[in-house]
Amino acid sequence: MVNLGNSWDSLLAEEFQKKYYLELREFLKNEYLHSGVRIFPEMNDLFSALRLTPYENVRAVILGQDPYHGYGQAHGLCFSVRKGVTPPPSLKNIYKELKTDLGIDAPEHGCLEEWAKSGVLLLNSVLTVREGQAGSHRNKGWEILTDRIISLLNESEKPISFILWGAYARSKASLITNSRHLILEAAHPSPLSAYNGFFGSRPFSKTNAFLGSRAVDWRLD
Repeated sequence: MVNLGNSWDSLLAEEFQKKYYLELREFLKNEYLHSGVRIFPEMNDLFSALRLTPYENVRAVILGQDPYHGYGQAHGLCFSVRKGVTPPPSLKNIYKELKTDLGIDAPEHGCLEEWAKSGVLLLNSVLTVREGQAGSHRNKGWEILTDRIISLLNESEKPISFILWGAYARSKASLITNSRHLILEAAHPSPLSAYNGFFGSRPFSKTNAFLGSRAVDWRLD
């Protein structure tokens, strides 16, 4: 079964035994091993977001929808790609806003692992996808698990900034009911919508102003 190696193991232990998750697990076994199509990310990267950002370390959450469905892109962190892979357009726009907001120059890569290690949970709502088929693993059970993760974070005694970009992410705001947390909503950074409220939203500086002494180091080397 799942072994994350940190506090998420005990927090999600019951969830991983529930009927929906066991059915999801069987579905994924078939998809990865017998479907004849590539599934992203690789199995070892499914829970990278949780492994890199233990529950007690979470300072901010950036919520995505599906993993990238192009070859070699997804590696378990929303909006992130491995070093050596060209940053996709949405990520390039995130870097533009980072520069405008905090004056931080874009790195020469698209890997956001340093954010994850700094306390930014880079969580997709659906954690797997078929190559070239956006949304192909929606409504298979992932959303139940990731909604539970958001609800657990809502219960955190430490203030968290929830950064919700686009209509889908913003629909999860209803799960964040604790007044100690901050919800930052804006348009999606996709080129189709970035000029409709993503650019100029200043999520990075707003998050750090809210977190104070627990501010995130948004620099990427």
